[in-house]
Parts: sequence; structure tokens; C-alpha cells
Amino acid sequence: MTLLSVNLNKIALLRNSRGRDFPNVCEFANKFMALGVKGITVHPRQDERHITNQDAYDLGALIAPLDGIEYNIEGYPSADFLRMVEEIKPDQCTLVPDAPGQLTSDHGWDMTTQFAQVDSICQQINAMGVRSAIFLDPEVEQVELAAKSSAQRIELYTEEYANHWHTPQHDTVLANYRAAAVKAQELGLGVNAGHDLDSQNLADFLTIPNILEVSIGHVLTIECIERGMTNVIAEYLAICRSN
Repeated sequence: MTLLSVNLNKIALLRNSRGRDFPNVCEFANKFMALGVKGITVHPRQDERHITNQDAYDLGALIAPLDGIEYNIEGYPSADFLRMVEEIKPDQCTLVPDAPGQLTSDHGWDMTTQFAQVDSICQQINAMGVRSAIFLDPEVEQVELAAKSSAQRIELYTEEYANHWHTPQHDTVLANYRAAAVKAQELGLGVNAGHDLDSQNLADFLTIPNILEVSIGHVLTIECIERGMTNVIAEYLAICRSN
């Protein structure tokens, strides 16, 4: 079964747009968990335009005493970010090569040029007792290099897959993701996935074997507005259980 990890960034964005603590991020985490979600993700950026560092701490305090809930903090590994991860000690830290002010994640690490940096930071994260994961494009060469680093998992960046859903290139693109995932698993890496996955394209993506976790936030939030949280989360969990 694939773990569904709900990204709460868009809940925080809605709250920040009104200047008061509504909707409350922790309250929404509780709502999702009450519906059966076993994973919570946040991606605090340096400008704190949605999830703030305080949100990350508050969610850490909420989730730490709970059994069976995975907390994933993702982001660019600045000194402040790594200090926060060490203090919170989430289950997983996913490193993303975002530049300050970047609108959204749009590429994985380039392990041909950034190997030493990624390896060193993953060593630090592992030493904290936190599982390290790195955001990666679906390229076998990148996977092979990642497997030589201290990263414990990769998160496949799935925008290309989502963009080619129901296009003539769909099968070819999915095959590339499958090859990258299988290679990672052969080399001992756990495989997560995320970015623009939704209730329409997720099931087909999960025909790739042994995807451990999918992190979904933007589209899931919109779908919850359109169709209600209960219906949407039930649908996602059914998809994640069926692979």
C-alpha cells in the first residue's frame, strides 16, 4: 500500500491571505487524519508565503505523540531549515533544490554536479535520526548517482508525468518513470513521488510497483473544495490501497 501524505501548503496560503489564523493548519491536519490520512507534508519556503516555520513546529508537536502518522518536511537545505529539522525531528526530510522566491518546485537535484552537497546534507539528516529523501527527475543516471549518496529515498518529480497524462507521449513518459523507480529499488533506495498527481492520474502512476509514498497538496485541496473532503480523501485512499 502506498502512503498518502497530504501537503498542507495551500491551507496555509488561504490562512495567510486573510491575516488571521483561519483556516488553522493543525485543525486541518486533524481533519485529514480523522479521515484516514497517515501522512502530513509541509514545504516551508524561505519567504514563509504559505507554511511558516512556526507551522512546521506546531505540526511536529501535534504529530509526534501519534502512532502511525508520518510527518515529512521538505524544502531547500539552508542552515535555518536544517536547524528546524533537527529540532522537530520529523519522520522524513525531503531535500528540494528550490531557489528563494521560486513559485513552485520545477526540477530535481542534478547529482552530476551537486552530489557532494546532497551527500553531505543527507549524512547530517540521517545522523539526526530523520529519514533523508531527495527530489529527483526520472532519469536512470540520476538515480544511479543518488544510490551512491547517503540518501535513503528519492521522491520522483512527477510534473512531466502529469503534463503528459492522456497525450500520445503518455506511455513513453510513464515508462521512463517506471525505469527510474525500478532502478532505484534495485539499488536499495525507497521511492516516493509527488507534484501535480491527482485523483485522475494517480492510479495509472501507481502501476509502477512499490511506490512508498505520494505527496499531494495543490490539486487535492481544490478537489476537496469542489467535492468535499470526505469524498476526495476516500477516493485517494482507495487508489493508494489498490496498488
